[in-house]
Amino acid sequence: MREAEGRPVNITCQDGVQLGGHIWARTSGIACGRIIINPATGVLARYYHLYARFLADHGFTVLTYDYRGIGQSRPEHLRGWNCRWADWGEQDFAAALAFLHSHPVNGPMLVVGHSIGGFLPGFAHNAPLIDRMLTVGAQYAYWRDYAAAQRLRLLLKWHVAMPVLTALCGYFPGKTLGWLEDLPAGVARDWSFRRARMEFSHPREDRADLLQRFAAVTADILAIGVADDDIGTRQAIRRALQYYRNAKPVEVALSPADLGLDRIGHFSLFHKRHATDFWLDSLLWLRDGINPWPGKLFGCGRTGTDVWSFEGRERLRYKGLM
Repeated sequence: MREAEGRPVNITCQDGVQLGGHIWARTSGIACGRIIINPATGVLARYYHLYARFLADHGFTVLTYDYRGIGQSRPEHLRGWNCRWADWGEQDFAAALAFLHSHPVNGPMLVVGHSIGGFLPGFAHNAPLIDRMLTVGAQYAYWRDYAAAQRLRLLLKWHVAMPVLTALCGYFPGKTLGWLEDLPAGVARDWSFRRARMEFSHPREDRADLLQRFAAVTADILAIGVADDDIGTRQAIRRALQYYRNAKPVEVALSPADLGLDRIGHFSLFHKRHATDFWLDSLLWLRDGINPWPGKLFGCGRTGTDVWSFEGRERLRYKGLM
C-alpha cells in the first residue's frame, strides 16, 4: 500500500484570514476518524507531517496547518501584525475544526495538541464537536511552572529577552536567533506575560465567556507529560487541564527510560524515531479510546479500559496495523 501523501489546502477563518495546511488520507481502507494536529508555539506544521502520514497510513484523515503568522500562514510583513494566542484558538483552530468536520469521513473527531496546541481548543466556539484529544506537554507558559532547575534560564529567555526583542523589532525574531520560528508580537507578549490564571490576561468583560467555552468541552483527554520536559511540567499540565472542567481527563507521565532513551524533552515525541513506540501506542487512544500507559498515571481519571503498552501493541499486530 502506498504511503499517504499530503494534499495542500487553504482554510478560511471567520475573520477572513487564510491558513495554509495539508490533508493526509489514504485512498482505500477502513476510516478510523478525523484528526487535527495543533502545533506548539513557533513550530511549523511540517514538523508533524511524518506523524500525520503515519496516522493516515493507519486509517485516519488528518489535517495539519500553520497558525496565522507562522509558516504557510505567515503574511508578507510580520512586523506589527498583532494576533494573540486566543486568535489561534478562536479563529484558526475553530476554522480548522469546521473545515475537517465538513469532510465526509466516518469516525470520531480527534485532536492531537502539542504544547499550546493542547490548550487552544478551549478557545473555539465549536470545540464541543471534539470527541477525544491527545495532548503532549500542554500548558500556557506560566513561568513559575517551569522545572525548578531551568526556571531562571527559561525566565530570562522567554520572559525577559523575548519581550524586549519583540518591542524593538515589532515581532519576535525567533528564527534569526535559532529560537523556533518568528512570532507575531501579540503571541510573543502572551507567552512572556501570561499570568497564573489564563483569563486574567484578557479583558474583564471577556472572561466569563472565555471560561464558558472551555467548560463546554466534554471530550476525553489523554494528557501526556514527560519527566524531563522543563516547560510542560506536571504542575503546568494540571494548571491547563483545570479549565476543561467538564472534560474527562487521564493524565500520564512518561520518562525517557520508558522509551529506552536518555532524554525526550518538550519536542521529541513527534520525531520519527518514536514511530515504533509512542506513535504506535498513540493509535490505541486515538482509534479505540484506550490509554496505553495505565501504569504511568499521575492524576485521577478513567482507567477501566486501559491496557499495557505491550499488550496494546500485540492487539495492533493482531488487527494487522503493525
